[in-house]
Amino acid sequence: MKAILADRSFRISILVTLLFLGTGIAFLFLGLVNYGWVLFILLPLVLGISIGAMPNKKYLLWGAIGTTVIVLLALYIPGLSGLLCIVMTLPLIVPLIFFGYVLSHLVKRYDQMKSTDRVSVLLLPLIPFLIAAPAEHFLNTDKEAIIEVRTEQVFPYTPEQVYDAIKSVDTLDAEKPFLMHFDLPIPVKCVLEKEAVGGLRTCYFKGGKLSNSDFGGGTIVEKITELKRGKVLKMDVIDYNLIGRKWLGFKEAIYYFDAVEGKACKLTRITTYTSVLTPRWYWEPLEKLGIRQEHDYVFANLTKDLRR
Repeated sequence: MKAILADRSFRISILVTLLFLGTGIAFLFLGLVNYGWVLFILLPLVLGISIGAMPNKKYLLWGAIGTTVIVLLALYIPGLSGLLCIVMTLPLIVPLIFFGYVLSHLVKRYDQMKSTDRVSVLLLPLIPFLIAAPAEHFLNTDKEAIIEVRTEQVFPYTPEQVYDAIKSVDTLDAEKPFLMHFDLPIPVKCVLEKEAVGGLRTCYFKGGKLSNSDFGGGTIVEKITELKRGKVLKMDVIDYNLIGRKWLGFKEAIYYFDAVEGKACKLTRITTYTSVLTPRWYWEPLEKLGIRQEHDYVFANLTKDLRR
């Protein structure tokens, strides 16, 4: 351990990583960067290039990656990000740091760049981020996409029975899908204030496994726009506050109840949402997986309630 700490390049790699990531976090607080390509792709890439420009030491890359993991995990403590979101971010940015590191080594190999451990020089790759971040933020003209997640399940009960069991839930208590054992918000109860168009339905959440608060995960408030017992329950989301998930925007929550095979009911649950996270090819499958896990949990609890 003493040998590692005595390595000058290792110590500088920690410092440079802190400066790069600290700049990115500061830009987020100041509203100068989006949750997008510049933050998740460009920043770790130029960090890797900077680290790779240093003299080739044994522990250099470990210093950068270890510091990255610690800094991101530290965002969970004040509630700036959910633990699950941090875990899902690491497989995207860590390989990019490594790629930038290898890229620098290839350039050095062909004598196009000299090794250096001067911090002022190592910060030069940060300049493209400083320029691209506000440019992406202020010039972004992409229309916000609305994404739909649909889950279906057949229950051996009438549509009216299923409707009555799902419209308002005192306590949700079922076997949790695997993401809820990390930090996915867990529905606790849903309270229907008025069973009519215009009525409000509030769903309360607690945080994941590490949360001690019953409702520490936030709330979602829905306003009924269409209602017919045993047929449809459609609601607009008018307010939501899920801790650490400011990049998601919820639009609609819909239940369709269709009679099938005599007295059975096919329940269709649809969630529509928006997201500012890019690149979409990486984030959208993860977002949909998380929402489907929420659907599965609600359906598992509904099965238990119907049996009672």
